[in-house]
Amino acid sequence: MNARREIAAMLTTTFVSWMGQRTTAVALPLVALAETGSAWSTGLVGGAVGLPMLASPWWARRLRQRLTTGRALAWVLAVQVVGLLVVPVSAAVGTVGAVHLATAGLVTGCATALSGPGQRALLSDLGDSLGSTLAAELLAWQDFVHRSTMILAPPVAGWAVVVGGPLPLLWAEAAGVGAGAVLLLTVRGTATVALPARSANAPALRHVLAQHGDIRRAVTMSGVGGLVWFAFTLGLAILGAETGRPGLLIAAGMTGYGVGSLAGALLAPMLVPRMPMLATMAIGWAVLGVTFMVLPAVASSVVLLACVAAVGGFCMPLGIGALNRIISTRTDGADRRAAFAAESLVHDGAVSIGLLAGGAVIGVVGSGPTLVAAGVAQIVVALFAGPWLRIPGRSCVLGPSQVVATVADEVCAARTTASTRRRPSSTLPTSTSGGGDDGEAAWPGNAVRGGAGGTSRTR
Repeated sequence: MNARREIAAMLTTTFVSWMGQRTTAVALPLVALAETGSAWSTGLVGGAVGLPMLASPWWARRLRQRLTTGRALAWVLAVQVVGLLVVPVSAAVGTVGAVHLATAGLVTGCATALSGPGQRALLSDLGDSLGSTLAAELLAWQDFVHRSTMILAPPVAGWAVVVGGPLPLLWAEAAGVGAGAVLLLTVRGTATVALPARSANAPALRHVLAQHGDIRRAVTMSGVGGLVWFAFTLGLAILGAETGRPGLLIAAGMTGYGVGSLAGALLAPMLVPRMPMLATMAIGWAVLGVTFMVLPAVASSVVLLACVAAVGGFCMPLGIGALNRIISTRTDGADRRAAFAAESLVHDGAVSIGLLAGGAVIGVVGSGPTLVAAGVAQIVVALFAGPWLRIPGRSCVLGPSQVVATVADEVCAARTTASTRRRPSSTLPTSTSGGGDDGEAAWPGNAVRGGAGGTSRTR
C-alpha cells in the first residue's frame, strides 16, 4: 500500500509540474517582452535551459546516482523553484533584464536535467518492487499524465492571462513545483545510494549506450525524431503563413497531434507491455515519418491535416512507452539512471539543435520539402535501428552505431556478457536465445498477459 501511495505521489508531481511548465510557456514570453521591450529576450530562458542539459554528461554524472529517493529528488525540485522565482520576484521589485532571464533558465535547466530522468528511474524502481513487469506500465501512465497537460494547460493559461495577466502564472508554476517537491518527500525509493566518489557507481552515458545495443538503437530513433521535430512545428507555421492562413495550419496540426497523442497514451499502459519493444518503437517512428511526408499534400484541408497529424500523435506514446520499457527491463540501478539521462540528453539536445537551425533550413528549401525530408529521415532511421537488419554471421542486430555513432566494433561481442552482468536474475528476465541485446522473440516479458510489463519531452 505504501508503494502505491508513493506511485500516486509521483504521478501527481508529474501533473502539477507539467501543468505549470505548459502554462508558463504562454506567460513567460509575454512577461519578458513587457519587462524588457525586446523580442529576442522572449526565448532567452528557453535557450538557457538547454545549456545545463548539454553539459550534464560531465557535471551530473555522479550526482544523478544519488537521486534514488523521493527526498533527494525533492531537493532538486526545490532548486528548480528557486530558479522559477527569479523572474516573478524581479518583476515584483520592478526590474527584469536579460541577466535575470538567463539566470532563471540556467538554474531551472540544471534542475530539469536531473529531475526528469531521476523521476523516471525512481518510478521504474517502484514498479520493480511490485512486480517484474510493472515498471513499463507505470512509465506509460506517467507519459499519459504528462500528455494530458497538452490539452488542459493552454486553455487554462489563456483564460488566466485574460483575467489576471501573465505574471500570476509564474508564481503559480513555482507553487506547483513546490507542491511536487512536498509530495516527493513521501517517496522512499528502493535503490541503494551510490557514493559520488566512486566512479564505478557512476557509469558514463556513452558506456551505457555501448553496452546495451537495443537501448542505443532506441535512443538513436528518439534523437533523430527530436532533431527533425522542428519540421512539424516551424514547418506548419511557415506553411500556413505562405498559403495565407497564418496560425491555422499549426493550430490544426497541434490539436490533431495532441488529441491523437492523448488517445495513444491512454492505451499505452495496456498495449506496450504486450508488444515487441524495439519493433513497436521503430514502427511508431516510421508512421510518424509517413505523416510528416503526407502533411504538405493535405495542407489544403485543415480537417484532413488534423486527422493525419492525429495518426502520428497516436503512435508516439506507444513508441516512447516502448523506449521506456526497453530501458526499465534491460537495466537497473546506476545503469538505469544513466540510460534515462542519456535518452533525455540525446532527445532534448537534438530538439534544441533542430529548432536552432530549423528556420534557416526551411528558408532555404521551403516548408513542404523540409517536412518530406524530415519524414524520410525518421523512416530510414526506423529501418536501420529497428530489429530487422542483422549482421551476417553474428548474433548482434545491426544498431545505429553503424549509422550515426562511432562505437567500436568489438562492442558487439562484449554486449551479451555486459548486459547479463548488470541484470539481477531475481528481478529481470533473461533471454533464452544466444542472441545479443535485442532478444525480442525470446524475451519472456513479451509474453506476459497478466498485469503489465517519464521528461522535459517535446512530443
